[in-house]
Amino acid sequence: MAGRTIARLLPHPATTATPVDTVTATLAWTNGGALAIAFRATGEIESLRIPPRCAPARADGLWRRTCFEVFVMAGDGPAYHELNFSPSGEWAAYAFRRYREGEPLAVALEPAVVVRQDREALQLDALAPAACLPRAGKGQGLRVGLAAVLEGLDGTLSYWALSHPASRPDFHHPDSRVLAVAWQ
Repeated sequence: MAGRTIARLLPHPATTATPVDTVTATLAWTNGGALAIAFRATGEIESLRIPPRCAPARADGLWRRTCFEVFVMAGDGPAYHELNFSPSGEWAAYAFRRYREGEPLAVALEPAVVVRQDREALQLDALAPAACLPRAGKGQGLRVGLAAVLEGLDGTLSYWALSHPASRPDFHHPDSRVLAVAWQ
């Protein structure tokens, strides 16, 4: 990936009304080999339930509320990593051997997460160190899936991703990693 890549996420077809109009993500490699990720949701942001800021820490179950997720697979897999970022500053990182068969990533992610919010936009910027990404072999690239879970004030969740290959939201589905990225 030369420079940066911008992608638009789509709501799952089963999604009912949501206060969010668009969700985009921008990916770029840093000079140090980290992956910089910027998610931006626009719409009636004051109608979203956004977790309050807290001390950065690893936390499970972030997908149960507003959060942003990155799924990265080297080559054709089947192994992949999942990185979760919450506007609260909490994060999670998992290594999967194959579809939904995994455990917490042994390397501490410790991402730098910056959140900006106003009435019309919520932006979360995160920096994922290279050690948290699966290593691609010679000639292999990365396949990336990007996703967002957005919670309305009424508790309704909407699911956004680059692709929704299943009838129910499933960010782990191998066909959801549709963005080809060259390892830097």
